[in-house]
Amino acid sequence: MKLTCALLACLALIPAASATGASTALAQCQPTLANQLADTGSATQLVTVASLRSSSQTGALRAWEKSGECWAQVAGPWPAWLGIRGISEHKREGDLKTPSGAFGIQPVMYGVAPNPGVRYRYHRIVCGDWWVEDSRSPFYNRFHHVRCGAKPPFRVTSEDMSKSPTAYRHLAVIDYNTHPIVPGRGSGIFLHVSHGNPTLGCVSVALPQLLKLLRWFDPAGHPLIVIGTRATIRGF
Repeated sequence: MKLTCALLACLALIPAASATGASTALAQCQPTLANQLADTGSATQLVTVASLRSSSQTGALRAWEKSGECWAQVAGPWPAWLGIRGISEHKREGDLKTPSGAFGIQPVMYGVAPNPGVRYRYHRIVCGDWWVEDSRSPFYNRFHHVRCGAKPPFRVTSEDMSKSPTAYRHLAVIDYNTHPIVPGRGSGIFLHVSHGNPTLGCVSVALPQLLKLLRWFDPAGHPLIVIGTRATIRGF
């Protein structure tokens, strides 16, 4: 994933200490999707997932790195699967939609398979590992382990994570509905391996592409994932 800043034509780099200068430098970058985002904070790594419309089940995923004040595309476009019912800025639990917006990546990655060489903490999924979808539970939208085969202390709407060895071979947790956790706003939004069909509300890509992303993500780069339609994604 070689950085190709030349493709973005960074015509001038102005010291970040000057807010006006930074805005001017950004305006001089080629008007690609990443360079037109309103605010990416301290992120120097970015993933965009842009769909044609809010009802679309697929989108185009691209990865970007920041060079000076410009974003350079380093991977993609790759096909990505979204929710069965598309995306939504007002996601609710069980609506089969992927949330749209700008989100971080949680500090622990997971997988049924061994750590593929990520720069994050990695938890190997075993029997009894759950991501809690019961909005009435104090564990809602959190990882929780119970003894293998034991009845969980929350309402179950799916199997434990170890029962999805393909989708959850490796995954990153998209930091949605966490600050604070709001009951009913949706849970368990992952970037995971594609089955070749729409998801229940996650983002999925083919395994080789997912591995490239997971190994590329660097906590020091404060990576963001921005999900939206081509028309609205620039407003996040």
